[in-house]
Amino acid sequence: MPLTDQSTQVRSGEELDAALIDPYLKAHIPGLSASAQISQFPGGASNLTYLLKYPEQEFVLRRPPFGHKAKSAHDMGREFRILNQLRDAFPYCPKAYLHCTDENVIGAEFYVMERVKGVILRSELPAELNLDAAQTEALCKSFIDRLVELHQVDYTACGLGDLGKPQGYVERQIRGWTERYEKARTDDAPSWEKVARWLDEKKPDDHPVSSLVHNDYRFDNVILDPDNPMHIIGVLDWELTTLGDPLMDLGNSLAYWIQADDPAPVQLMRRQPSHAPGMLTRKEFVAYYAERSGIAIDNFDFYYTYGLFRLAGIVQQIYYRFFHGQTQDKRFAQFIHMNTLLERMALQVIERSSL
Repeated sequence: MPLTDQSTQVRSGEELDAALIDPYLKAHIPGLSASAQISQFPGGASNLTYLLKYPEQEFVLRRPPFGHKAKSAHDMGREFRILNQLRDAFPYCPKAYLHCTDENVIGAEFYVMERVKGVILRSELPAELNLDAAQTEALCKSFIDRLVELHQVDYTACGLGDLGKPQGYVERQIRGWTERYEKARTDDAPSWEKVARWLDEKKPDDHPVSSLVHNDYRFDNVILDPDNPMHIIGVLDWELTTLGDPLMDLGNSLAYWIQADDPAPVQLMRRQPSHAPGMLTRKEFVAYYAERSGIAIDNFDFYYTYGLFRLAGIVQQIYYRFFHGQTQDKRFAQFIHMNTLLERMALQVIERSSL
């Protein structure tokens, strides 16, 4: 089995018309011959990601999902701009080649970037990597180091100072996700009312030093060097990136971080090998981030609970599309159960919190 991330057959209803996309690419990227072989990467639940394979070069195309889309989400031009302007300061960004705003080409705005070949981790560590606990710990710390590195980028020097408004970020996120959740709520969805109220009451001031916030930093959005899997060679999925509080971004990442001693129902939700021997626990993750970043973190309960709430908002927005028949992707049928479990986890954090 190949270790590098593999594309598969395009899902029904999500096809690209090669007769339209092929001449467009050839008109904008010189040196391409034959026709593009189009396949789709199976991961991800938001933007759709395709592999376009030519004899000379392979590209990745990203487009928004079909159906209802949240306002301001899936901004292809914004993601394209971030990749291009951040790449010199944060060399893990793939090179972006073109951004197309003409929806007549494939029915939606899209952009095309280079394909970075490497290993993308899913729910389990591949046995072929043959990593022991010490190597897995080194991989985990490398993963955190890249997040710290991103948070320390001088975004103004990159020309990204207008990407967001850092002031008032914490308050704006709590209010915004509360509103977005209510708009996407279906009859079978939990209320999250107690959690949203607690977050609003306990929200701290913004961290005094703002940073780039990736907003979806997890293992299946990083690419590992196949020859040295402790080395990260790419970071993907920049659609939600903005400027704000780095600790809120850390909370986002910890919401995905399911550790070995989490209960069985929570393990069923795991999408990365954060449970593997050698991986840090959430508490150790926060302590290592604090050490590497120089940021004192006294009580992480607020940021972790926020991360769980925000993740539930994303999950519910995706489930909304499935509930209303705007996507046929059967994976999304189970998202309502994930939402319910996330609320239970958040309530447990609140009950134990000293805040």
